Amino acid sequence: MRTVRAVVLLLALIASAHAAAAQVISIADARSQAPGTVVTVEGSVTVPSGDFASSTFDQGFGLQDTSAGIYVSTSENPNLNFHRRVRVTGEVADDGFGLLILRPASLADVETLPGASPIEPEPVATGGVSEATEGRLVEVTGTVTRPVGDDLPFGYSVFIDDGSGETQIFIPASTGINPFNIPFIQVGAHITVVGFSGQFLAQYEVLPRFRGDIHVAVP
Repeated sequence: MRTVRAVVLLLALIASAHAAAAQVISIADARSQAPGTVVTVEGSVTVPSGDFASSTFDQGFGLQDTSAGIYVSTSENPNLNFHRRVRVTGEVADDGFGLLILRPASLADVETLPGASPIEPEPVATGGVSEATEGRLVEVTGTVTRPVGDDLPFGYSVFIDDGSGETQIFIPASTGINPFNIPFIQVGAHITVVGFSGQFLAQYEVLPRFRGDIHVAVP
């Protein structure tokens, strides 16, 4: 009898945990949870799945709602493109390099929802790229301060500064963008970059997703 009661109690606890996880919260709330907490969020895809594979070593994607953004780390590619509405249940975690992520147990925890909802990038000063912007789609404009750095096979680095402080533009090789083939990326050039606000160790950075995310700044 005790065994039966124990099994019933265990099943009830599991059901309760699933019910709690299924309650959708904002991404900002999810980011405030302790590592290991399982949460459910909804948002729009800002970084197509697999785009940052050479940098993140996974097939994940960027997700954002009206409150905040986060990187969702998946080992398999869920084939998600820009603007898709998605519900994700996963564990709040650190990627091991300082970036807060959401890690679903499997692709079954990544559910595509009807409709599409584009996210507009938020203009941010180069010196403002920080923990406060992490996970969001941002736009920065500044002067190129160093020659393009080759960090293959992971990607390339470009540093820009608008006078508020230098920030890194990290271009994952998996995006197909090669800054050495973009003539206007030269020291002293004034450029605008749209991308995912991320972090690698102590370095905050902006990661563009495709060639059109990088262009000459409008005077």
